[in-house]
Amino acid sequence: MNPLVAPEAHDRHSRCALSVNVNKVALLRNTRHLGIPSVTRAAMLCVEAGAQGITVHPRPDARHIRADDVRELAALLKQWPHAEFNIEGNPFDNLMDFVREHRPQQATFVPDAPGQFTSDHGFALDELPRVAPLVREARALGVRVSLFMDPDPGAMAQVAATGADRIELYTEPYAAAHGTPGQGAQLARYAAAAHAALAAGLGINAGHDLNRANLTDFLRAVPGVQEVSIGHALIADALELGYTEAVRDYQRCIQRAYLAPKTPAASSPQGGASALGRPGGGQP
Repeated sequence: MNPLVAPEAHDRHSRCALSVNVNKVALLRNTRHLGIPSVTRAAMLCVEAGAQGITVHPRPDARHIRADDVRELAALLKQWPHAEFNIEGNPFDNLMDFVREHRPQQATFVPDAPGQFTSDHGFALDELPRVAPLVREARALGVRVSLFMDPDPGAMAQVAATGADRIELYTEPYAAAHGTPGQGAQLARYAAAAHAALAAGLGINAGHDLNRANLTDFLRAVPGVQEVSIGHALIADALELGYTEAVRDYQRCIQRAYLAPKTPAASSPQGGASALGRPGGGQP
């Protein structure tokens, strides 16, 4: 056991892992020329608090994470061999250069346009044949590959055919429906996609607009989620709570999903509505 890993760190193979996306730390830093807040210190504090990974999404315009940040984080995370480094991006823009240089534990392929505000859709099926050679290249480098996908059960066999190891379910539609009458239908979509992914031999990640209010309900309803990548909400919470307590609170949200009984009520719209604004999906 690495002595730098906090006691709160959990075995990533026993339940869903938490990877903290530090892009928003870099975005704030880039508004001035003082070097604060520090991206590497943010990552260090999150890992010390029990996060099992750090995620970055370096865009071609370097509006938040820059190439130097990726390099420094890759070096930093060597001190925590149990913490994974996940680099996201469009494999047809700048992502593969980072994958070749740093060989992170995971690369998440995302179909973003260069100037896109934020990720807002998964790969279309007709894009997958073009993605497949880059999946093979990354895997040959020893890098696990996850493809950012919408919750479409019919797509999962074609994703598996690319050679990808995992999908990352794009969760914004669920987050938008959380606490509304549409929550149950959205959770059913994601559960069906997860079942199809598992049947195709894929691992499952999830991310986008997950937060302390909606995370527990998602993990209760959607089977087999191995990792959630959370940035905007967690960094916003850290402004009030600090990095350490924010990470620990998200870990409590994850833990509640495993402790609570998986009943139909857990994924009902009424159950979701009662959880709004309360960490951990409203469980005591």
